[in-house]
Amino acid sequence: MMTKFRINRRAALGVLGGSMLTPVLGARVSAQTLDKVSYQTNWRAQAEHGGFYYALANGIYKKYGLDADIRMGGPQQNPSQLLLGGTVDMVMSNSFEAIRYAEQNLPFMCIASIFQKDPQVIICHPGQGNDSLAALKGKPILVGAGGRNSFWPFLKAKFGYSDEQIRPYTFNMAPFLADKTMCQQGYITSETYAIQKEGGVTPVAHLIADAGFDVYSTTINIGRKMVAEKKDVVQRFVTATLEGWAAYMKEGPENAAANALIKAANPDMSDDKIAFATKVMNEKGIVKSGDALKLGIGAMTDERWANFYRDMTAAGMFPPNIDLKKAYSLEFINKGVGL
Repeated sequence: MMTKFRINRRAALGVLGGSMLTPVLGARVSAQTLDKVSYQTNWRAQAEHGGFYYALANGIYKKYGLDADIRMGGPQQNPSQLLLGGTVDMVMSNSFEAIRYAEQNLPFMCIASIFQKDPQVIICHPGQGNDSLAALKGKPILVGAGGRNSFWPFLKAKFGYSDEQIRPYTFNMAPFLADKTMCQQGYITSETYAIQKEGGVTPVAHLIADAGFDVYSTTINIGRKMVAEKKDVVQRFVTATLEGWAAYMKEGPENAAANALIKAANPDMSDDKIAFATKVMNEKGIVKSGDALKLGIGAMTDERWANFYRDMTAAGMFPPNIDLKKAYSLEFINKGVGL
């Protein structure tokens, strides 16, 4: 029986009691009270969220004086709506939403990006001449509503794709597997594995980020009020999270506790799925590539934000008069974590 696979997306504090800070990015030497902080992910627990669960399972958040609540997302949740509604401190999101904050003059912004490359791919059957993104011009591609408002305008501008190519994507592999001429969207960390294991097809997968789609994803988005009032807490959460990701990406036996939390929260996850996703994240530089190799995990730069805004404005996604600096802050990152 065919299994439906959804895209995996697809985002406090000040310790009391007078304990001293160490010189390392705000870590507490001791803590009498743990400060509570909440972070909402954008999908069910998975390896693509592994660094957060590693920091939780291995006591890194507690080391920094935090009682961190990593809340699992799902198909019925919109992290940004939860952030705007004040029910969570921070959310997993992307630079598209952060620029929308600035466009709409909302008091929120992005302060870190775990993924240097968005894992979004276009997946095709082998042996059909679909060996590059350029070769897909004019060919049918299964694309969901989210993709039409994110990577699809980029592909139209870069490769001349048209909306006539789009076929409805229902997060089901069956239409793709039934038609060798069909391509579909997916994540390189999940759908490619599902298609190979469940469908018996070793697909061709084109990572859109490698074509210049420079969206920041798996970000930490937050309200400006919290940044202003609890700067130390925010720094500690970011630093602990980045340390968690640096450790998780080593793929060592220490990942077992984090993976156990992931599987407990999401029974659809298995050891083989987690191992595949973690391996691919390393092979493709999803977390550690580009600016992260020089500045540390979570890195962002003014230049990349400006280039992304320019390209997506040219593609018709944004108006040309947004104050981009309102969309993000580099204050809490680029400190060499994970180098």
